[in-house]
Amino acid sequence: MSALHLESPSLDITVPLESSLVPAAAVLQVEGELELTVLMPCLNEARTLARCIAKARNYLERRGIRGEVLVADNGSTDGSQTLAEQAGARVVAVAVRGYGAALIAGIESAKGRYVVMGDSDDSYDFGDLDPFLNALRKGEQLVVGNRFRGGISPGAMPFLHRYLGNPVLSFLGRRFFGGGLGDFHCGLRGFERAAMRRLRLVTPGMEFASEMIVKSLQAGLRICEVPTQLHKDGRDRPPHLNTWRDGWRHLRYLLLYSPRWLFLYPGALLTCLGLLQLLASQIWLQGELPWPLGIHTQLFAMAAAVLGYQTLLFALGAVLARHLAGLDAPHPREQWAQRMASSLLLPLGGVMATVVGGVLCAGLALQWGASNFGALDPEVAMRRIIPGVGLVILGTQSLLASMYFAALRSAFDSSRLKGGERAR
Repeated sequence: MSALHLESPSLDITVPLESSLVPAAAVLQVEGELELTVLMPCLNEARTLARCIAKARNYLERRGIRGEVLVADNGSTDGSQTLAEQAGARVVAVAVRGYGAALIAGIESAKGRYVVMGDSDDSYDFGDLDPFLNALRKGEQLVVGNRFRGGISPGAMPFLHRYLGNPVLSFLGRRFFGGGLGDFHCGLRGFERAAMRRLRLVTPGMEFASEMIVKSLQAGLRICEVPTQLHKDGRDRPPHLNTWRDGWRHLRYLLLYSPRWLFLYPGALLTCLGLLQLLASQIWLQGELPWPLGIHTQLFAMAAAVLGYQTLLFALGAVLARHLAGLDAPHPREQWAQRMASSLLLPLGGVMATVVGGVLCAGLALQWGASNFGALDPEVAMRRIIPGVGLVILGTQSLLASMYFAALRSAFDSSRLKGGERAR
């Protein structure tokens, strides 16, 4: 096969052909298996797609790599499919719209042991994939590019993305899931295809980039980061990425996959603050401390406790559902939540809270009846009725939550049983 020669004045980095590349012989391969698939998602990229394919094919040829260029087309209407085939790429049509949907279909269709994926807008240099392939050949299972270490060309990344969106989301990703990656959302990354398929990636949108890293970290894959240069893309239209919509989708995904930060910790804090305020109101009267302890404060404190407890129960349900679905193993700090959701402590505690709250409310009702249903001192009465009603609410929620968790476990067990029967 003759070499493909491509001149691209937009590139300001030249990688010498003599640069070190780990020999393919160092990696065990199935005979006849392609080593590398260069995967490009595409939606109306006719202006840049052929150039990206030519760089990728040129790289494969001059490095002597058994590989392919695969374009996952998401319904282009500008002739991108024809251009891709003419440039020597294999094209797979993806009916489900979305960045993640295109890549998921591409990963399923890829024939290479390794996959390097990147945007087809000419913002990444497909002619220099040595850092990714080297790391994969050495045993890494996910190799993520870092644009902040590799360099960002003028105009290649919007100001908000560069100084707010990417740094903040990457910081949250490291804080929630560990791993130490400096750029959670670089679009150029390589991975072992079999390992990635085991993760069962499902998100169809831009948050796919976060899902891939989060699930890889939780599954314990070997992950590393390599410097990658980001160039100004070659589009003549606005990018598909929407700053606020897609930023929110990334943030939402990170939070939902870390329920202890979204629900557990805030819920526990709110519950404790509310209960401490109620306890103080039962011990001291208004004016005895330089702190508001009146009945109005008690009402707000009880509302905080109820809201916080509801959030805690939601956290328990999220941890349990994620575990039952087999999406990942609970974080060590979530183990107690899983045990709590499956134990008798929740229903027994709910019964006790409901009984105590009911006794407080019944006692006040009897006192009211003894006074011939006349006027009661609101300061005294509310100090009993607010905790009483609150305990009834908290206890009832606990009982209902325990029944819901049991139903959830039963549903998952039944689903697994039916799946096993079908497999037989």
